[in-house]
Amino acid sequence: MAKPGFERAERIQFGVDDCEFDTLAVRAGQWRTDEGEHNDAIFPTSSFVYSSAREAAARFGGDEAGNIYSRFTNPTVQAFERRMAALEGGERAVATSSGMGAILTLVLSLLKQGDHVVCSRSVFGSTVSLFEKYISRTGVETTFVSPTDLDAWKAAVRPETRMFFLETPSNPLAEVTDIRAVAELAHANDAVLAVDNCFCTPALQQPLKLGADVVVHSATKYLDGQGRCVGGVLVGSDKLMEEAFGFVRTGGTALSPFNAWVFHKGLETLRLRMDAHSRSAMEMASWLQQQPGIKKVHYAGLAEHPQHSLAASQQSAFGGVLAFEVEGGKEAAWRFIDGTEMVSITGNLGDAKTTITHPATTTHGRMSEEAKAEAGIVEGLIRLSVGLEAVGDIKADMVRGLAAL
Repeated sequence: MAKPGFERAERIQFGVDDCEFDTLAVRAGQWRTDEGEHNDAIFPTSSFVYSSAREAAARFGGDEAGNIYSRFTNPTVQAFERRMAALEGGERAVATSSGMGAILTLVLSLLKQGDHVVCSRSVFGSTVSLFEKYISRTGVETTFVSPTDLDAWKAAVRPETRMFFLETPSNPLAEVTDIRAVAELAHANDAVLAVDNCFCTPALQQPLKLGADVVVHSATKYLDGQGRCVGGVLVGSDKLMEEAFGFVRTGGTALSPFNAWVFHKGLETLRLRMDAHSRSAMEMASWLQQQPGIKKVHYAGLAEHPQHSLAASQQSAFGGVLAFEVEGGKEAAWRFIDGTEMVSITGNLGDAKTTITHPATTTHGRMSEEAKAEAGIVEGLIRLSVGLEAVGDIKADMVRGLAAL
């Protein structure tokens, strides 16, 4: 399969290998219809028409390339997939209906009954629920380990281990896992490593270049950047993504053309946004450390963060999400959140608007109390996804929250 890149070769004579990230974010995956539109077209159609019964049979049989049905072949979705593959440095991408749909697609396409997964215990709460409650019903077992303890990853390996799964930095404590080390461990045991790259995006971190086999995204977050649509995407080798594509085709975890178009356009400003989010989050993390009533700030950009050096070696910046603990547990955390006026109280992140949430009762609320404790999701913890507003205005709103403690 050709590397993803530029499709209109009669005018664009260069490809993926010739361009830097910012150019790929704007140009990779683009193509035009005969109308010559400058902006990318949207194809909101359920199916496609064939010129003959012979052509229809050839398309369905795989003997002839072309669109068939939008559950698995749609030009707008394919444009987004090609751009994502280019940005992550992968051979192919497969888009899905949500970030959780991407993880489900990954697991059900690559694993079978009797297989075993080693997963970081510091992942999104719904990821934990998916592995514990639903994936387990297929006969696939999961062992959860500390994201930062490589010995724990090694100790969890079984003969039937076929996948390692992690997110780094983690949600919401910004714990950082050594991707290179876990990749080496996975490959030594004939397993694949999947990395949720939602917090960094390929603008700040490219796990495939560090040894990972698959990158997972909730496109809902920074890839969109404005909280408009829900979607997900997987990126990896042709071989692995062909399996994922087969599941999307049959299982129906497909991304809509309109959402794909929104994400495709969002990627054009990804680098600019991630740089701005990172700068503001760094300033907010440093400022929060100095405020009375704040017990601890979790952000890998802080020099005292236990994995700060590792994060700096894997990432070009530290992202826009931080967490902090307040004195007084849940009641105090709720008072702080309710005391703010500008920031949005919502479970989403990666938005141009700053968002705030209480993980223990929202994003990680379905986890058992034991699992929360092991993952460090304490009652006084607050997650802040720093947006693109003026930092001074975000600080002023945090002062309102502090006054409510």
